[in-house]
Amino acid sequence: MALLRQIEETVLSGKAIAREQAIALASLSGQDSFGLLSLANRIRSRFRGDTIDLCSIINAKSGSCTEDCSFCAQSSTSAAEISRFSLIDEEQVLQSAELARRGGARRFCIVTSGRRVSKKELEYIASMVAGVRAQGLLPCATLGLLTNDDLGLLKNAGLLRYHNNLETSRRFFPNICTTHTWEEKVETIRAAKAAGLSVCSGGIFGLGETWEDRIDLAFALKELSPDSVPINFLTPIAGTLFEKHIPLEPLEALKIISLYRLILPDKEIRVCGGRIQTLGELNAFVFFAGADGLLTGNYLTTLGRNFEDDRRLISHCGLRVLPQP
Repeated sequence: MALLRQIEETVLSGKAIAREQAIALASLSGQDSFGLLSLANRIRSRFRGDTIDLCSIINAKSGSCTEDCSFCAQSSTSAAEISRFSLIDEEQVLQSAELARRGGARRFCIVTSGRRVSKKELEYIASMVAGVRAQGLLPCATLGLLTNDDLGLLKNAGLLRYHNNLETSRRFFPNICTTHTWEEKVETIRAAKAAGLSVCSGGIFGLGETWEDRIDLAFALKELSPDSVPINFLTPIAGTLFEKHIPLEPLEALKIISLYRLILPDKEIRVCGGRIQTLGELNAFVFFAGADGLLTGNYLTTLGRNFEDDRRLISHCGLRVLPQP
């Protein structure tokens, strides 16, 4: 159709699509949706090649969070039955990192619950980061709203990438969290970039946001220019405030991936939480919708997909796992 041809010419010429064009793309349905996916696949191939970046995470500190994020099983508002534990020891982290390395992951992220880690925890995590780097993996961390000094300490220990999701649009954010602000997240992202770190920031979809919210988030991320953009889909968990939310339909989830590829053509679009639960048998379509990165292995409080299955999937799609450093 004419709109898709126009968008393709715009993106391939190195120009940015307009917000109004993105909204028009979001309204596509039926067979036109598959045209959108096909376009996103071509843009992925042009800007990102045929390699897929694999990352894995470890839940290094779980539950007992002071923040009230409505979608999260670790939230202060959650009654979900999850494991709750304080910061685990370095040996556990390095064992998990080694399993991820053997599984083909290139990046390994240390994730903790809470608004931010304490100074003592931060220093211990810095040692973990150094250990992960020594194993030949690219270390990442998700430790909350850190300061410039905190992030500098981690960088000196060998951290390469810091992760902090904006989650949703600035407008919709107060509907999912009131204990910290969208602007505080932006400040953390800017602090990470100022510290010389690569940044990973994206969102979670299926919270009740509109297509305009999704597009506004994409354009906000375009302005902040993270290197990696994780896309998560809500998996309603019993005991959370969003336990009765209806999961997204697979095609809607794939359209989100495609839109983000077209708005952020040169960025790494990484599909993370909720991939299997939301997409089911259409899991393989994430690449043909424009994704070039996956979170593999388990997530924080929900199950993911094992390394071997994801490597096989990538190969069957005619793509290659990005080699480890």
